[in-house]
Amino acid sequence: MQPDLTACPFEVERAVMLHRWEQLTFLHWSYEPAEVQRILPPGLEVELFHDRAWVGLVPFVMHVATSGGRSVPWAADFCETNVRTYVRDRDGRSGIWFFSLDAARLGAVAVARLTYRLPYFWSQMHVDASDHRIDYWCRRRWPGPVGAKSAVSIGIDEPYEPSELGDLDHLLTAKWVLFSASGSRRRFARAWHKPWPLHRARVLECHDELVEAAGLPIPRGDPLVHYSPGVEVRIGQPERYERN
Repeated sequence: MQPDLTACPFEVERAVMLHRWEQLTFLHWSYEPAEVQRILPPGLEVELFHDRAWVGLVPFVMHVATSGGRSVPWAADFCETNVRTYVRDRDGRSGIWFFSLDAARLGAVAVARLTYRLPYFWSQMHVDASDHRIDYWCRRRWPGPVGAKSAVSIGIDEPYEPSELGDLDHLLTAKWVLFSASGSRRRFARAWHKPWPLHRARVLECHDELVEAAGLPIPRGDPLVHYSPGVEVRIGQPERYERN
């Protein structure tokens, strides 16, 4: 029997945070592997599908609570957009490398930079949604490049049946580990959630500067798009390892 690629392979019993990621769109473009590998830290290798690397632009709405379920007013509810790729470390773990994460809460930006060593940026953002359309807008405030923008509009269509999704769909969405680096230190954290409920989606408008601001070439061609109404997420504490 083949493993269920949509199911998280571990539990996060002692979560340090509870998240809900909702109104989320995955937009992905393929890249030459060398274009992505050159800006990864030592010890991480870009994960390929049919000899291509993939870079995602992922806007959504974030809700954050403590492990006990209490809301934190200064870092609770905000819009976020991340630029990411998919990697493996030298121990064989598969996960996400974030080139940038723009968020509309300064408190959340400060905490994530300090504790998880993630490259968060404080941005002006908003999300407007209806039954079949969602519009995301972002303008970076701090740190630079100040003023980088992203404006994405998506048409939302019918949900996928699980049998309709293939290996590439799973590679781009079913990830349970995030990596970060600070100097020579390497960290990872685990994120548990149920399988994504994914919908077909269409790009109505996409004018993005965040991918280029992350040091990547401007995306070419139309992205592969998935939409999800969201999942509840249990976030584990940062774990360190010193392998270089």
